[in-house]
Amino acid sequence: MIAGAVLASTLDLLALSPPGWGATLLTGLAKSVMIALGAFGLGLLIGTLGAYGKLYGGPLARDLLAIYTTIVRAVPELILILILYFAFTSSINNLLLSWGFERIQISGFAAGIVVLGVVQGAYATEVLRGAILSVPSGQIEAARAMGMPPLMLAWRVTLPQMLAAAIPGLANLWLIATKDTALLAVVGFAELTLVTRQAASTTKAFFTFFMAAGALYLIISILSTLLFARLEAWARRGQVRPGTS
Repeated sequence: MIAGAVLASTLDLLALSPPGWGATLLTGLAKSVMIALGAFGLGLLIGTLGAYGKLYGGPLARDLLAIYTTIVRAVPELILILILYFAFTSSINNLLLSWGFERIQISGFAAGIVVLGVVQGAYATEVLRGAILSVPSGQIEAARAMGMPPLMLAWRVTLPQMLAAAIPGLANLWLIATKDTALLAVVGFAELTLVTRQAASTTKAFFTFFMAAGALYLIISILSTLLFARLEAWARRGQVRPGTS
């Protein structure tokens, strides 16, 4: 009897229609996933440029990239979010005001993507750099000897072979991106963690809502793991596995 009443109360709280908070939690989850996708994509772009810059750029480019990756990986993500979201935005507005322009209002969604993308880019740089180095140098030298231009070399030789080595690391970065979206709650962005806290504070059902949020994060992690496992298997097609002949 008691268990049935508790279950009914929990289902009422998590219902999609008011007074349930289920739709609010799913909306927060959707925003978290969209920010994670944007940040992951931006991180891949930064990481690709950073990896090639570290390997083939000039001394100045390599030094600047080394400073970037070292600082971002050393400073906690929460501190970086606060610095980039508040301090950087304030500096831009002060600069605009000094030039006679009006202040700009940066949306939390765009800021979240940029902030987490910068963090992702530092880690992606090292993941992709290691993957590029795993490609046999003899194949790259042979492609260059045949006159293959850099972009074609990267597309036909380097990328297909580095992909298999990079996917496990990139999968970890994606999972980190999904969890790091929770840090955006400190700047007031209504992602899953913030709306969960609001729902729990309103109803006082802290256990119910935080367990629900944890279950949603777990579902995303499981689905992501399965997807990246399929991608890795696709990237390794045709490769000889250890212990086989």
